[in-house]
Amino acid sequence: MRKPIKIAVLLSGSGSTLENLFEKMDSGFLEATIDIVISSKIDAYGLQRAERHGVETVVVESKKFYSGHIPDWEGMSAAISDLLLPRKVDLVCLCGFMCFYQVPEELSGRVMNVHPALIPSFCGKGMYGSKVHEAVKRAGVKLSGCTVHFVNNQYDAGPIIIQRSCPVYDTDSVSDIASRVMEQERIAYPEAVRLFAQGRLRINEGIVEIRD
Repeated sequence: MRKPIKIAVLLSGSGSTLENLFEKMDSGFLEATIDIVISSKIDAYGLQRAERHGVETVVVESKKFYSGHIPDWEGMSAAISDLLLPRKVDLVCLCGFMCFYQVPEELSGRVMNVHPALIPSFCGKGMYGSKVHEAVKRAGVKLSGCTVHFVNNQYDAGPIIIQRSCPVYDTDSVSDIASRVMEQERIAYPEAVRLFAQGRLRINEGIVEIRD
């Protein structure tokens, strides 16, 4: 039997994705523990969620890594990695993390994110949150969804693990699309983490293979 994997979570907001992971662990779906939650904002509600579950929290404030309007993602990423690497976590999950985490070599293939669209559509720098769903509505596409992928050091360009789709209707508001996509995220992200925990994911020439 495999021992539960140890996860670190990076977030910036409400922590709803983190709470979903807690629920999946409590139900027995995920053999995992959350070792630490790191927030880019001191007032992120996700910190309170983590503390209620007895998980250690740390704030690495993004606003401290700005020079004018220019972010120092390299410096912020180094500060985060300095916290993560000594803990020897198995997996890092970005759960609504609104900063560009640059993955060190030691964590290559061990950082995941979920994007609220079907990559390679509606993704890349500046495409996050409601901006994605606004772009989906403007484009008039009939299908959207979510993509769970490994993180590399380009925006939304890491190897794809799981995608789930949902319909987009002409009468949908942006919030309608967002709600429907979130339903798929709540299924896809834990499933991707579970596959990782089971040792079933392999990256082969930039493509994720899911082994039986």
